[in-house]
Amino acid sequence: MAGSSVETPLGVTDPAGAARGYRPSATMPFAAEFRRQASRRRTQLALGSMVLLPLIILIAFQFDSGGDDDNGRNEFSSLVELATSGGLNFTLFSIFVSASFLLVVVVALFCGDTVASEASWGSLRYLLAIPVPRARLLTVKLVVALAYSGLALVLLAGTALVAGTLRYGWSPLRSTVAAELEPTEGLFRLLAVLGYLAVVLLVVAGLAFLLSVTTDAALGAVGGAVLLWILSSILDQITALGALRDFLPTHFSTAWLGLLSTPVQTDDVVRGCISAISYATLFWGLAFWRFTRKDITS
Repeated sequence: MAGSSVETPLGVTDPAGAARGYRPSATMPFAAEFRRQASRRRTQLALGSMVLLPLIILIAFQFDSGGDDDNGRNEFSSLVELATSGGLNFTLFSIFVSASFLLVVVVALFCGDTVASEASWGSLRYLLAIPVPRARLLTVKLVVALAYSGLALVLLAGTALVAGTLRYGWSPLRSTVAAELEPTEGLFRLLAVLGYLAVVLLVVAGLAFLLSVTTDAALGAVGGAVLLWILSSILDQITALGALRDFLPTHFSTAWLGLLSTPVQTDDVVRGCISAISYATLFWGLAFWRFTRKDITS
């Protein structure tokens, strides 16, 4: 009879043919995947490096001789002087030195390794055989990867702020592009910078995730995303490209400096957010389209 359950040797099924009690949305819960990724060595090392970097910079400043004999040293010394003038300034310096490469690598690691590593271990097909719907598997892995990427950014800034404040005190925020900002306003400006960087890094997350579902080599997905980001940065320096540079994903990657200026410059920030979200959405869409049609053999 239509609409009734069907008895099978394996048990009772619903009208759709699924086992009674089976809910696709209940498979592969976020918390379980989050804990699973937390136990991985690469997660621990990546997050650990975010905590260690500000501490290493802090220690390095203690051994700074203060010499400024050459021109390159003069420019860097001025940045160091700003960095050691307060906790907010030390946090800004830590973000500045890590935003162009280290954070890119960490985000690419979390998002590029997540699916490709399962394929390289041969466990991806077993996850799908549980069965976990493909779209569900990708969604959970993407959300967990983004969560760890955000956590890495927060750990870097949080450690730098705490360590810098304990060492250099709670002072106004100073930079080379703005007047001195009171600590409370400076803190809000730093939070805005972190928010913008998080949006910009979505491009790296999307590209790495797309490569992760395309290849079974995790290193290839991570390295490919980083190399393409660097290539885009190099092309952005070629002024002969003219207006074409506006369409490069890295063109607005440093627009966060406008958030430190007086008054705040938000034009490039808005353009950067639109560009980053557009690229990330495109890459994630391609990743889901590719994975749902891919023949999983590993």
